[in-house]
Amino acid sequence: MNLHEYQAKKVLKRYGIPIPEFGVAASVEEAKRIADELNLEAAVLKIQVHAGGRGKAGGVKFAKTKHEIAEVAKKLIGMKMVNQQTGPEGVVAKKVLISSPLDIAKEFYIGALVDRERATPILIASPEGGMEIEEVAAKSPEKILKMPFSFNGHLRPYQILRLTKFMGWSGDLAKKGAALAQGLAKCFIDTDASLLEINPLVLTPQNEIVALDAKLSIDDNALFRQSEILSFYDPSQVSPQEAAAKEFDLAYIAMHGDIGCMVNGAGLAMATMDIIQLYGGSPANFLDVGGGASKEKVAEGFRIILSDPKVKAILVNIFGGIMNCATLAQGVIHACQEQKIQIPIVVRMEGTNVEEGKRLFKESHLKITTAKDLKEAAELAVQAVKHGHSRK
Repeated sequence: MNLHEYQAKKVLKRYGIPIPEFGVAASVEEAKRIADELNLEAAVLKIQVHAGGRGKAGGVKFAKTKHEIAEVAKKLIGMKMVNQQTGPEGVVAKKVLISSPLDIAKEFYIGALVDRERATPILIASPEGGMEIEEVAAKSPEKILKMPFSFNGHLRPYQILRLTKFMGWSGDLAKKGAALAQGLAKCFIDTDASLLEINPLVLTPQNEIVALDAKLSIDDNALFRQSEILSFYDPSQVSPQEAAAKEFDLAYIAMHGDIGCMVNGAGLAMATMDIIQLYGGSPANFLDVGGGASKEKVAEGFRIILSDPKVKAILVNIFGGIMNCATLAQGVIHACQEQKIQIPIVVRMEGTNVEEGKRLFKESHLKITTAKDLKEAAELAVQAVKHGHSRK
């Protein structure tokens, strides 16, 4: 789960990481109030969306006067940002972050992520901040420090020394940088983060280091023990389908094809999308209903798939381990009857109570085809789309 910048900054502040004073506005009136409360005569305003590249997209603006703060806020609130990260559908900014401008002497990068090859958290730092860290790594890999750290979030003295020397920090600045890095590592572990980065981390002419921007992503599988962070979820930053899927504990990702996929298990879902591509089709989505999906979950899955107007056929691929194939069949039949589904549905299922499931499909007299294996299911779904079946 991704957090907005202002949410990430609230979390980082608790770990002693210096953050510029800021406010968050969802209206022009709130922007005016924040300018008064923070006594701002000038300000930087940044749209709050779950995507990078806001500056290049026009989502970061400088207001030179208090009057301009309100004018800029009016333009940015409701702005639709479209870039490579958002896709052509874009994302809409419901809020803007407002903070006082800072004089910057130098920019740095510092962050943490999970190194899956080493199976450990890793601190990443660079004296070159303010740009994409991937660009720095590609052009100047010697300017990137990668340092594994403990699962208790503690940096050892030799690691602190290595970091401060690499970043060029000395004296009082080294102490401040060490405290910030230690706070960042502890925050990363405590929040079950998958990514935490500060870019840029800036040095002011007064020799202070400040987190000017922040990005924090949390492992979805750990949200059950991160109740406060879970409350930060913003459904406006995902598609309506993804928001609906989350309500029913379904994993859904929209794609650009025309064959809807309903599968139980992430690995099986990816294999299903692959085999659709192999036989000349194009998947419209990734949808994992989970191992123990109920009739209601299956029905909701169909609603979500059908809300995509590009879908011309649906491929259901279920392995009945925990799931009972008869329960799946009941859910599919219920969804077809309730939603009056007209497009072809191809079902491949194996496992628990599979024969009973097939019997239910056969006796339903609905437009449902059962396939003997996944190869046949993919071929049938692709053929159905190529034959131009209509949703009407």
